[in-house]
Amino acid sequence: MSDNQEQFVGYEYAEVTVKRQRESIYTDNYRNFGWELERSSTPSKGSTFVTLKFKRNRKLRNKAELSRLQYQFDHIMDSVKMLERSKILKAATWAYIIGVLGTAFMAGSVFAVTSGQITLCVVLAIPGLIGWIAPYWVYRSINHRKIDELNPVIDEKYDELYELCDQANNLLQG
Repeated sequence: MSDNQEQFVGYEYAEVTVKRQRESIYTDNYRNFGWELERSSTPSKGSTFVTLKFKRNRKLRNKAELSRLQYQFDHIMDSVKMLERSKILKAATWAYIIGVLGTAFMAGSVFAVTSGQITLCVVLAIPGLIGWIAPYWVYRSINHRKIDELNPVIDEKYDELYELCDQANNLLQG
């Protein structure tokens, strides 16, 4: 075989579907595990997800260790996603509960007015209106507290990710 001819390279392939906002994190960091971005599928308009298609040489040195580090990377990214989701979950839950309670009071107020009990109607309408206005403020308050609580934890997770990627890159180079 002459020096000008390329030798056969067998590849393995992987597809990863991620939120569009995390696309660069995956494309930049999967490189450290030996993956090359083959293409990125353009999602339908309005979709928040993108599918990334990667390939890497099957005969990669330190492949087992790289796979183990990649598994840890994926696990940490999953926990970051969960932490991000938990920022809004508790706040949204409380906002919905208060909104439903406000609606129940307002329904009681409507039933009271249809039965001719104006005083009861007013008494039920006040917490009903409060239950319709308060969810916004409750959501904001809880959400801001959760953000302040979870952002340092998320930053620590990203630091772990970058340490893993550094280890994987050193394995690729060495």
